Amino acid sequence: MKPSNEQCALAMDGETVKAILFDLDNTLIETSRAGAVAILKTSELLKATLALDDNTTSSICDKFKQKLFQESFDPSAGRSIDEVRVSHWEESIQEAVGSSSTPSLAAQCYYLWKKSRLEVLSLSPEICNLLKQLRSRYKLLLLTNGEAQTQREKVEAVRCEEFFDAIVIGGEHAEQKPFLSIFTLCFNMLELKAQDCVMVGDSLDTDIQGGFNARVRATVWISSAAGAADPDGSVKPDYTVPTVLELPHILQQLK
Repeated sequence: MKPSNEQCALAMDGETVKAILFDLDNTLIETSRAGAVAILKTSELLKATLALDDNTTSSICDKFKQKLFQESFDPSAGRSIDEVRVSHWEESIQEAVGSSSTPSLAAQCYYLWKKSRLEVLSLSPEICNLLKQLRSRYKLLLLTNGEAQTQREKVEAVRCEEFFDAIVIGGEHAEQKPFLSIFTLCFNMLELKAQDCVMVGDSLDTDIQGGFNARVRATVWISSAAGAADPDGSVKPDYTVPTVLELPHILQQLK
């Protein structure tokens, strides 16, 4: 958790942090864990409905996750994100089983997966307390990438609006993290300069690279691999910690 040379130079210049930009998924909420729970529940539905063995059920779920990972959603194409993801399940079932499934089963899978994931997502009491404490001293902004409806549903599910001065959903704008334009939008909303802000997130490619591109005061990478070397070729965060709950220690160093 050592600061970079550039970070030390900024601290010597007497800069003060005035705002914190937070990512959402796997930074403030455990989206990966929620997704695993949702996949498990959906696999049970598939197994019971189609009388499948464990390997085939796992294959269907793996195919869905791969389609989700590779998803490129275009809202102007005339289909909703729900319709697109129902088709992910339909195609995954067909590819694994080798025959067409009923569209109703694909829809059941999708809405069970979606409902289960949203039910598991939450802000822990510790993170709620952290955000309350931080907001008494700093402006807080939530900056999350992703399709607009999906991310808005998460924000509503975890009831986090009260903790932030502003919420910016990447999918509602022309460019998402790591592009400079969306960070400039955030700075303008906060009425602050980049050097007044800290960016906190779990993705080197979007959160940390974006913060670097925008020249924020500091970048904080949330990674379970804290203490290990950063991946080769990736942008170097100013700080790396295993949990956002360690953020107050970093802010103390930035005074």
